[in-house]
Amino acid sequence: MIDALVSLGNGFGVALTPTNLLFIFIGVCLGQIIGALPGLGPSAGMALLLPITFGLPAATAIMMLAGIMYGGMYGGTLTSVLVNVPGEAASVMTAVDGHKLAKQGRAGAALSVSAIGSFIAGVGAVMLLVFVTPPLAEFALRFSSPEYFLLAVLGITATASIGAGSPVKAILTAIFGLMIALVGTDPILGSERLTFGMTELLDGIDFLPVAIGIFGIAEVLSSLERSYDSEPIRTRLRDMWLSAKDWTACRFSILRGGILGFVIGLMPGAGPTVAAILAYVTEKRFSPHPEKFGEGALDGVAAAESANNSAAHGALIPMLALGIPGSASTAVLLAALVLQGIRPGPGLMVEQADLVWGLIASMFIGNVILLVLNLPLAPVFGALLRVPYEYLAPGILVISLIGTFATTLSLFSVGLTLFFGMIGYLMMKADLPRAPVVLAVVLAQLMETSLRQSLMLSEGNLWIFVQRPISIILLLLVIGSLAVPMLGLLTRRRMERLRRSEAKISIATK
Repeated sequence: MIDALVSLGNGFGVALTPTNLLFIFIGVCLGQIIGALPGLGPSAGMALLLPITFGLPAATAIMMLAGIMYGGMYGGTLTSVLVNVPGEAASVMTAVDGHKLAKQGRAGAALSVSAIGSFIAGVGAVMLLVFVTPPLAEFALRFSSPEYFLLAVLGITATASIGAGSPVKAILTAIFGLMIALVGTDPILGSERLTFGMTELLDGIDFLPVAIGIFGIAEVLSSLERSYDSEPIRTRLRDMWLSAKDWTACRFSILRGGILGFVIGLMPGAGPTVAAILAYVTEKRFSPHPEKFGEGALDGVAAAESANNSAAHGALIPMLALGIPGSASTAVLLAALVLQGIRPGPGLMVEQADLVWGLIASMFIGNVILLVLNLPLAPVFGALLRVPYEYLAPGILVISLIGTFATTLSLFSVGLTLFFGMIGYLMMKADLPRAPVVLAVVLAQLMETSLRQSLMLSEGNLWIFVQRPISIILLLLVIGSLAVPMLGLLTRRRMERLRRSEAKISIATK
């Protein structure tokens, strides 16, 4: 514990330099704006802004991107409360009660409890991050190539087990991501594979076009189909202060939401959206007035917002300690590390101690900045919602494509970005999850090299994956992550058949 606090003190020394402070401030402000714009979310915003991190020191770039990630959690509240349009997926539950409160003249209270709840839960999650990450990373240092392979596989299969939607679709999209990562040159033999004779593909498909296309471009195209013509409800600064009665009603909601969100954030594939939904449902059960949920419950807003912000921070633990992204946003953050020439994984906290502890310290600073910004400046950020999205979308597209070109100086990369943008758009239309694609692209290199190293060490004997207790545990987790969603799918289908047969029997008896 003492070592963790000493390392955190060194991290503050890194984060409090003028340059890093400036970029933390820029990151959380951008996150606030990105979260407030309907259609964009933290992962899409981070992917679109990846090109501007080139040329920045690694620690500075990661702090700024992390600021966008948790700043987006704050920003998504604005559209949910004032317009009833979630700025990003994790704010869906906030919109349920937040907008009803706004219609009752309590928009200020809803925004205030969201900001305070997010701050308390965020700081609490970072404190847990300080003490949980080092022992987990130290344990993971015992891993060898079989464990690394199984860990990468678990990171991908966990998205099917824990994430929302069809597990079959999640696995299929993950396989598609692995296929993308295989394009290029074999890392061991040096032979071409899946290049179709195109010299531009010899170096493989860079992560940047995939991330910007599947997340950013696809989100913009999808958002242009939706109309956000509703007039935002205005709020004033004097309405932003919580009464003692409101604070008393919400304090335990913030605590419960924060704890639940942190635990959900630790699970790869779950993320802030799942955390917010579970926290809202849990709070409804604990609430003395469950009938108010859906009609304007302030404690429901507090629980959902605390959970999504806590989960965003908690998702960093598997990323920093194990090299497994806990959410789509941390997958983009992990890719930013790779683009900076840093290898993620259990050795990260040893090899890049200043970066990791500087990042953790920057989250304390960023959450304070966000609290200061949100309480007095929420009405100002709300004014952004009056800008029609049709005017913003072309600028976002142009900037993202210029950024892609600037990083590679190749029009082929721009074409790839547009190609993956269309694929991402079609995936959204087909209700296919996009996060597994990104996770697979990020983890594919670790998976392939570890698998081949393991098989070379064992001369092709697969028993190497069950020779050590750690690898056996990881293998069982992989099997469980595949079995659990399949069993759930079979159970749901069986229940549907039973309901249909019961309905037929009831019709026949009539």
